[in-house]
Amino acid sequence: MTEPTATKTADATPTEAEQLDDGSMSIISHLTELRSRLIKCLLAVAVGSAVCWAFVEDIMHYLTLPAGKLYYLQPAEAFFTYIKVAVAAGFLLALPVVFFHVWRFFLPALTPKERMVLGVIVPASVVLFFIGLGFSFFLVLPAALKFFLSFGDTDLAAMFSIGKYFDFVLTFILPFGFVFELPLIITVLGKMGIVSSAMLKKYWRVVVFLSFVLGAIITPTPDIFTQSMIALPMILLYGLSYGIVKYVIRN
Repeated sequence: MTEPTATKTADATPTEAEQLDDGSMSIISHLTELRSRLIKCLLAVAVGSAVCWAFVEDIMHYLTLPAGKLYYLQPAEAFFTYIKVAVAAGFLLALPVVFFHVWRFFLPALTPKERMVLGVIVPASVVLFFIGLGFSFFLVLPAALKFFLSFGDTDLAAMFSIGKYFDFVLTFILPFGFVFELPLIITVLGKMGIVSSAMLKKYWRVVVFLSFVLGAIITPTPDIFTQSMIALPMILLYGLSYGIVKYVIRN
């Protein structure tokens, strides 16, 4: 009785072999789907970069407002910096599309309830990420630059290179985008029952310590001021997460 079954399986066409008995996708189908999603994400970033390149001078104008006049020390430094600015801005512009395709890739493996939850989490994570970027650029970055410029005097004047300045801004504001995801992550963990308000209250001192350690790791400069600019919002967001878990989720 087993030989006909084995023969039928061996004679199955490649298209039929891609589908498992339970209707789920095979590894080949998953890889094909992943490739398709990656190509669409790259195209979205390319289109976003092209759009941002058309407005790159305006973008550079707003980026350089906190620092004032900049200089370039190498012939091609300004040109390549403009390209990096257009690509970085294009990626941020295409970020909702990227998150959408990530969500669509995992969608077939999710239950209807999980799909509904993820449909809320994905937009919320994008919004929180941009809130973190805005908070850093409009509030924290000007204060940080003012602090650094305060060390200048009549004998020591600041002269920012456009390439170095953009690298500093990029490495300074991006961590805030991820830091602002903290309430969402803790809320999801609280809803799943992995963490509780009692646990969050118990380890708050550890979180304060780790916030400053993480601030020292991800900031582009070793000074305590910049580290505090990341650590303090992280601590406040942790406190907000504690309030959500305790009073909203009631866990």
